[in-house]
Amino acid sequence: MDLTSLRIITGDVDRLTRFYEAVTGITATRPAPVFAELRTPSGTLAIASTATVVMLGENAPQPAVNNSIIIEFLVEDVDAEFARLHDVLDDVALPPTTMPWGSRSTLFRDPDGNLVNLFSRPAT
Repeated sequence: MDLTSLRIITGDVDRLTRFYEAVTGITATRPAPVFAELRTPSGTLAIASTATVVMLGENAPQPAVNNSIIIEFLVEDVDAEFARLHDVLDDVALPPTTMPWGSRSTLFRDPDGNLVNLFSRPAT
């Protein structure tokens, strides 16, 4: 079994896609107006409209209510990425910080309120 993607359900695919394109530097593929994919070597971040889950009825995921998942991206230089994204980030939860286990992280929220972590591993 392979994990292929993480999908975020949103009320505004265009806005969230633009945000993650800015964060990752990857241009999303858009096979349909209600869906976007940002493909990385290790996995895909999918962004989809609520229209893609309407068939689930009352069991459909609701946009902008996540409070349990952190979307994480491994980067070479957390401080450089934070500086690059400074004008894009509206809600910084943690500025670049060295964690007790040695990783360096910055955490912020995307436009839907999902928590995003850019981190680098400690030098070995």
